[in-house]
Amino acid sequence: MELKDLFLAPIYLGIFYAIAFAVRPSFTNKYTKPYFIPALSVKFLGAIALGLIYQFYYGGGDTFNYFKESQVIYGAFGDDLSTGLRLLAPNDGTYSGAISRYASQMHWFGSPTEYFVIKVGAVCGLFCFCSYTVIALMFAIISFSGVWALYTAFLRIAPAVYKELAYAIFFLPSVFFWGSGLMKDSLCIGAIGWTFYGFHRALIARRRILQSVFVGLLGAYVLSAVKIYILLSFMPPALLWVFNEYNQRIKSVVMRNMVRPLFLAFGLGAAYLGATNLTAGNEKYDVDKIGERTQINQKFLYDLTKDQGSAYNIGSFDGSLGSMVKVAPQAVIVTLFRPFPWEARNPIMLLSALEALILLGLTVKLFIDRGLFGGLRQIASQPILIFCFLFSIILAIGVGTNSGNFGTLVRYKIPLMPFYLSALFIMRQRQPSMVAARATTPRRLATAG
Repeated sequence: MELKDLFLAPIYLGIFYAIAFAVRPSFTNKYTKPYFIPALSVKFLGAIALGLIYQFYYGGGDTFNYFKESQVIYGAFGDDLSTGLRLLAPNDGTYSGAISRYASQMHWFGSPTEYFVIKVGAVCGLFCFCSYTVIALMFAIISFSGVWALYTAFLRIAPAVYKELAYAIFFLPSVFFWGSGLMKDSLCIGAIGWTFYGFHRALIARRRILQSVFVGLLGAYVLSAVKIYILLSFMPPALLWVFNEYNQRIKSVVMRNMVRPLFLAFGLGAAYLGATNLTAGNEKYDVDKIGERTQINQKFLYDLTKDQGSAYNIGSFDGSLGSMVKVAPQAVIVTLFRPFPWEARNPIMLLSALEALILLGLTVKLFIDRGLFGGLRQIASQPILIFCFLFSIILAIGVGTNSGNFGTLVRYKIPLMPFYLSALFIMRQRQPSMVAARATTPRRLATAG
């Protein structure tokens, strides 16, 4: 951070809040309006806090590395517009001619996922004199736009729990902290929100289909560019959600039961083909190599942090898909419910531990109240619950086996946390006592957003 941040950040905050208050009536109703500005505010808080912690606690890190390389592109625009535009264009990691002078200064020029974040940061920098803090605030806005879209989509599904959904989506500390600043995670949490929003509106609600498809594909593109494994975790449950929804709309019980296996087989087949085509040739995420890459990455991160007390061990696996399935239950537990409070080694890890403890308590209480089989029957009867839990479990297995330490895990798991907690709240709504308590909720809330 530089001295100019102290002058520019308050000015831009004022501008951003003025715009937010101006557009709020278009995106809220009287029930959702109270959450709009607070949800945006915690995003701004997270973006600023992340920068301060990386500067004064960690002494540097990825967020400042992204910024420094964004400054290079910003400088290129100042020297020559065409060179700046060439640096923003897709590339294969090789460079020559006019861009050599700038590309050679960037460690991540040949790394597509990191360079995508750098390019977004550089574009934001063009509108704010390349101020780190203001760029971080712009990333917070991008992230906020996606989580607000996620919220409005969930409201159409479960309007009665709009208060609980607001907490699940906006106010989880680790989500708004790690998912707001100049980081990959901010783009991903925003993109998963837009992907879910577009998918739901186009294929489930069937409203403004062309616009919704465009929004969903834009979110999916960002996910594929930054963290494709999130998109891979999203696709199978999402396709299953569609087929379950349309299967439930068949009035004839006999016909519904007859076509259900066909829907399931088609959905799984489409998901597999989509996943293999998306990752074909990808060194990190090719389906044929993903187990091997996971094992290598997990071992590296575990060895790197085992002396710091933040590493965890879910058991041994050799990189084969069979061994990943064997450690999958441990991976889900460590992702959703750990670190335990006594495993925390610093304030940031303690915050994550408290969140995990709350998730564990809510999960256990819900299944005690409903009964194990009653809870499972309820999940099986609601396509949105099947989607949320399947997405959460698949992503939890992926990041739990891949991370190796709690410091990395807390960032990797934030895309699943709003979905998992939202599903718990939707399940609670369906309990008799909850349904009675919500009986007076206005139906027009379902049209929010």
